[in-house]
Amino acid sequence: MNYNPKIINKAYTIYNLKLGTVYFYHNFMVAEFKEGADITFKNFEELSFLIKTHYKDQPIGFITNRVNSYSVNVNDAKNFNETFGNLKAYATIAYSNLTERIIEIESHFFKFNRKVFKDFDTAISWVEETLSKQETKHYNK
Repeated sequence: MNYNPKIINKAYTIYNLKLGTVYFYHNFMVAEFKEGADITFKNFEELSFLIKTHYKDQPIGFITNRVNSYSVNVNDAKNFNETFGNLKAYATIAYSNLTERIIEIESHFFKFNRKVFKDFDTAISWVEETLSKQETKHYNK
């Protein structure tokens, strides 16, 4: 992972999975999927189990550090949308214009609050700010 001062001192758990490496923090995770991975709902089951076990139903953020080229099967978007209703911020760190265009296409299929960034600092700030607004909504009910 390209470490960053904003997250280097925060506690996390690392999982090395078939799809790639995932770093779990308090209320968000960072995923670095392997080169050439094809992300489907079925092969996401291992990570899905970890997400549900670690975060339960709390509002969470998901940051993909897209250092590698991989595909997300948009035919499974409905399943992802229904399964992860607690995903309130989905940030992607993109390193090329092509990746940004791919993410733009994917965004038409996913209902998550998604945004593209060029660096970790901005992505993490946005995720944390978005999640803090969710907590405020939850407490004001």
